[in-house]
Amino acid sequence: MSSYRKLVYHLIIRTKNSLPAIDQQHCDKLYAYIAGFIKNKKSFLYIINGIDNHIHILCDIHPSISLADFLRDLKVSSSIWMKASDLFPKFNGWCDGYGAFTCSYKNLDQIIEYIDNQKEHHNKIDFSDEYREMLSEAGLEVDYRYFP
Repeated sequence: MSSYRKLVYHLIIRTKNSLPAIDQQHCDKLYAYIAGFIKNKKSFLYIINGIDNHIHILCDIHPSISLADFLRDLKVSSSIWMKASDLFPKFNGWCDGYGAFTCSYKNLDQIIEYIDNQKEHHNKIDFSDEYREMLSEAGLEVDYRYFP
């Protein structure tokens, strides 16, 4: 008998202190790097997008990799790449934490559209408000010490 699984996560990582350090002129190169990282982890990327202080990733993580290990390795690897590339001179690292939310495959189109429209979305709401709202909707208590 075969095993079937779909482990879809909506991941959010922000820059250290939410500084605007992801130069939008070069973000496609960062997204391509992260796409390669995800593929090398035998995982599947649906979409990645963001603005200057955070990114959203929708992906199916291979079950042999723990979520915490996946995100730790992603942040370390991309941080090293970003600093070495000289494309992101303001980048000082990712924040310590992350957001990770499981997603129903039935809602993938809606989440993909939401991530795809990040730039327009953030003309109406800033990242801190967006993130607090997502945490509240997920039933998580918001720790305000981590919001600038």
